[in-house]
This record gives sequence, structure tokens and C-alpha cells, in this order.
Amino acid sequence: MLETKIEDNIIIATLSHSKTNSITRQTLDDLRVCVAKANQDETIKGIILTGQNRFFSSGFDLHTFMGFPKLEDAIEFLGYADEVFLELFLCSKPVVCAMNGHAAAGGLILAMASDYRIIVNHPKIKVGMSEIKIGVPLSVAQSAIMRFGLDSDKKFRDVMYFGEMIDVTKALQKEIVDEVVEANELISRAKAIISMWIDTPARPFCRIKEELKKEVGDHIRKRMTENDWHYALNCFFNKQVKDTLAFVQSGME
Repeated sequence: MLETKIEDNIIIATLSHSKTNSITRQTLDDLRVCVAKANQDETIKGIILTGQNRFFSSGFDLHTFMGFPKLEDAIEFLGYADEVFLELFLCSKPVVCAMNGHAAAGGLILAMASDYRIIVNHPKIKVGMSEIKIGVPLSVAQSAIMRFGLDSDKKFRDVMYFGEMIDVTKALQKEIVDEVVEANELISRAKAIISMWIDTPARPFCRIKEELKKEVGDHIRKRMTENDWHYALNCFFNKQVKDTLAFVQSGME
């Protein structure tokens, strides 16, 4: 679920499903509406994506991943998720991810789909992609968005192959996040970034962003029409993967 409000002509979209703000079909539906409003409403300056409580987001709802009846259902869900992630990635207005807490898996992909990433300064906050340890690959859009956000094949390799959850200081050093701020500054700083980028004559930011992301967006759209990546989703019917997903989910409840 995504709770939205507008402050200073900026949409503040707060992930709010379960204790860990996991991403469900409803979250994706709400996010699609949020991005469409930002694109279509000239009064909206941009989007701040954040979470409630101690998590930004733990990623996709694992109950969903454990409950696919057949491969076609996994393909449909991940295909839809890719469409929404791509829409967020290509949103015409600035999108700032204000990471209030832990960000893992799909939560980090949402962050990478944003234009700027700010995280709260707290020693217990961890960010990372542990998919390789769980046995789950990335889909087409997820992989391309992560690669773009990390801005380096080596960084992509290190984040994805090692599957480490790292602290805020290391995340800044590795340029996974752009800024570290105190909790009481998080939203105000995100607003300031959006206003700085968009409050200029004729809003050239929108065109600059469109050009920056067009090539990757075109690549994602093309790859999404091909079926050669679907076979990887058979992992959701592997007993070891299902058992691992169940174990991880039990630790979040």
C-alpha cells in the first residue's frame, strides 16, 4: 500500500504495507497512479518516495512470491511490476527517494529508479540486495534500473553477486546513496532537492531527464517484449527457494 499526500506541491508517497513496507500488487497499483498524477498535473513539482517506521521497504511481499499457482502467474506479476518500475524510472518530474530505514531487494530497486537517494543517519540501517542468497534473480526492468542507478558494471557486480547488507556509511562510500542526513531533515532535504531542480524557467529538468534515461528506457521496453527471461522465474517453484523465502518471511513477522 502507498499512502500519498501533497505538501508544497510535492507528492509524498509513503510505503505502508506490513511491518517492513513490502511491495504488493496494491502498492504497484498505487504507485502507478502516483506517477501518472505527477506526469499529468502541472502543479505537481515531483515525488518523494519514503516509508513508515523502521523500514523504507524490504522489497516484494514474499507471500506473493511463495503463492504463485503456476509460471504464468509469476510472469504476469513480474511483468506488471516491471511496467510500474519503468514508469517510475521515466517519471517526467524529479523523484527523490527519502530512505527512512532499511532498504532491501525491491525496496532498493525503487530507490535506484529514483533520481536521487537520501538516507537517514542511523547505525542500524542496512541496505542491499540479497537475492543471490535467496535464489531469486532480477527481472528485465529491475536489472537495468539497478545497473543504471549504480552507474558501473563493477558496482552492479559487487552489489548483486555478494548480496551484502551494508550500513549507511558504506552505502555512501559505495555511492549507493547520495546523501546521509538526520531523521528530522529527511523530508525537508528531499523537498529542497526537488524544488532546486524544478523551480527554474521552463523546467528544463524534465527534458534533461528524458534524454538521460531514454536509451535505457527503450532498452527495457524492447527486452520486456522478449520471452527469453521468463524461464528464470521457474525459481519460484523450486523447493529450496520456497523454503528460504518462508524462512526469511518468518523473521519479518
